[in-house]
Amino acid sequence: MQKEMIIPDANINGVTNLPKALRWCLLVCLVYLMLLAVGLIGSGFKEATQEQAKGLFELAANPIMGLIIGMVCTALIQSSSTVSSIIVAMVAGGLPISIAIPMMMGANIGTSITNTIVSLGHIGNKAEFQRAFNAATIHDFFNILAVLIFLPLEIMFGIFQHISAAMVSLVASGVTSEMSGFNPIKASTAPVIDFVKALLVNTNDIYSGSIKIVLGLALIIFSITWMGKIMKSLMIGRAQEILKSTLGKGPVAGISSGAIMTILVQSSSTTTSLLVPLVGNGIVTARSIYPFTLGANIGTCITALIAALAIVGPNAQLALQIAFVHLAYNVLSVVVIYGIALLREWPPNLSYQLSLKVAEHKIYGIAYIVGVFFFVPLSALFIIS
Repeated sequence: MQKEMIIPDANINGVTNLPKALRWCLLVCLVYLMLLAVGLIGSGFKEATQEQAKGLFELAANPIMGLIIGMVCTALIQSSSTVSSIIVAMVAGGLPISIAIPMMMGANIGTSITNTIVSLGHIGNKAEFQRAFNAATIHDFFNILAVLIFLPLEIMFGIFQHISAAMVSLVASGVTSEMSGFNPIKASTAPVIDFVKALLVNTNDIYSGSIKIVLGLALIIFSITWMGKIMKSLMIGRAQEILKSTLGKGPVAGISSGAIMTILVQSSSTTTSLLVPLVGNGIVTARSIYPFTLGANIGTCITALIAALAIVGPNAQLALQIAFVHLAYNVLSVVVIYGIALLREWPPNLSYQLSLKVAEHKIYGIAYIVGVFFFVPLSALFIIS
């Protein structure tokens, strides 16, 4: 007998109790806070590193180091949207694109931790846990495989640096020229950034820059976290309808709906985490939700693109370029890995074999999460440094 598809409600902490109009107003305010935070981080990073930039960039110049930084930071914050926006701001502050690209790739792996943790909710039932862990780790293996394929290519040929530069050149003549005269985002955020700068006028550049970075980090984590909660409260019903209507209608529909759902709820973690209980309860199969998880990778790129709009000045195009890197990397990963039959089967097959072992020995599940997302990368970081 076919089980009814009941999609678990996202935890939105009472946000749904607020009037809808108020939630939309709060969302606008939170978008403003995110753009302000990006501006503060970029300005602070530029100030704090102007004397020590060479040494700092040499420390992170190793692409493996950049990959690990992006991966561990995202695993800790559990939001690739937050980390990608921070990377955009850092590029605006002078971080070279060549260092930022591996960080973006690492963020993709780090965000996979959320749905893997969600699968632990089924640990009490062996069969459910096996299915849920299988569904969750498909995303992990896909993102790890993407890095194994594309990071060496980026190191050798700079493919994403070239692709993103071409994408920027296509829009530069239109968007940037229009924004050069009057930038409404700059006009709205500059007074606050200037006010913060005025408060720190008697401090040295390293100190004032560091304060801006810390303040920006706090604001960006707060704003994106609550943006996600409010977007879920406003859009989760529509997202669920998209999922129900497209499930089982082929990979193109699955990838497209995964991207749309993620744009609607502003969180790839939410998109993938909603699917894990469905598989765990036997309502759908892990393989059937595979395309949705890939679409989520693409949909989450919208946040970095929005963040890039907050950047003005000489590094504005570089900020837009790293946002395009994020988009190009995720789209090309789906095209190559899912488009080639042999590669397509690796993530679901590896996750299935792992889930069988984890179901038998549950401690392996905890060891997997700690090992893949923290122990191995931090050990590698220690060895490299």
